[in-house]
Amino acid sequence: MKVAISTDADHVSPHFGRCPYFTIVEIEEGKILSREIVNNPGHQPAFLPQFLSEKKVSCIIAGGMGRRAEALFSEKGIETLVGISGPVSEVIDKLIKGTLEGGESLCKPGSGRGYGIEKGECDHPEGHHHESS
Repeated sequence: MKVAISTDADHVSPHFGRCPYFTIVEIEEGKILSREIVNNPGHQPAFLPQFLSEKKVSCIIAGGMGRRAEALFSEKGIETLVGISGPVSEVIDKLIKGTLEGGESLCKPGSGRGYGIEKGECDHPEGHHHESS
């Protein structure tokens, strides 16, 4: 099983598409076969599902992602596990033990839309933009 974890400073990033990099870990029979850090190649619609699919990733672990992103990964047969936080090494450990549990996405669709990129909330495009009056 190959897993991609959205990563920011050795912790799971709350924002899947905007994380600086991904930790890609291959796990088989309770052992880590490989672990690599891959720079996030960019947050364009449908690009990351294709990019991670080509890397043979079967599961994404993140704090949160938009519904559209989840649907695109699902189309590629990639499972998404959101609501995850904490150090990446702890998450990998729980994954190996089978004790990792997802929760509600840590980013809410549409929160903070239109306020620019320097903000704490997510802004996942849902296919259209609102004009400010």
